[in-house]
Amino acid sequence: AVYQIEPSVLKLLRGFGKPGWKGYLQKYLRTVDTLKKLYAREREMRRLPVRLANSQEIRLSPGGQNILVKKIMDDFCPLFTPGSYVIYVGDTQAKWAYFDSNALALLGVEIPEHGKMPDVVVHHAEKNWLVLIEAVTSHGPVNPKRRQELKTLFSGSTAGLVFVTAFLDRKAMLKYLNDISWETEVWIAESPTHLIHFNGERFLGPYEE
Repeated sequence: AVYQIEPSVLKLLRGFGKPGWKGYLQKYLRTVDTLKKLYAREREMRRLPVRLANSQEIRLSPGGQNILVKKIMDDFCPLFTPGSYVIYVGDTQAKWAYFDSNALALLGVEIPEHGKMPDVVVHHAEKNWLVLIEAVTSHGPVNPKRRQELKTLFSGSTAGLVFVTAFLDRKAMLKYLNDISWETEVWIAESPTHLIHFNGERFLGPYEE
């Protein structure tokens, strides 16, 4: 690899100890501050906007699973949980991008400080379902172990629990196919109007146990 010193830094270094160096330094520091603000704006522009049902907008950091999380919010929720209320959205960089703890408490659930939340939680009020969605890009799906963890975490819920694993495409799903738990749903973003139901007595709904 070949590395080069940024021209303005090189000019500053060459002027060290010479008359007017302090003036050059102050000018350079002002330039650095301007660049920092510019780069910060660029990072903000790259964030993924997600609009919640209450018209509130949150912005997710780019990359990671957030591309899939945005597709869940934009496509899955309107299609399969229309009119649902978003309770939680995770973020690759900031875990708690959005969390309405009061809404969850009204459903009888209080999450402990180190509780491992799914990537998206929505309340489908019309059917009184609490839909727990895992967005799989680098971490695993709702396997039997994760399903039990989520059941325990949301054990106080007065709404029925529905478990969904989301993938970007079929290729990603095939990688985890053997791990997916029965009595859960799978949604693939490249075919957004379809769901894959993993056995059980009902399609897209909670199970009483």
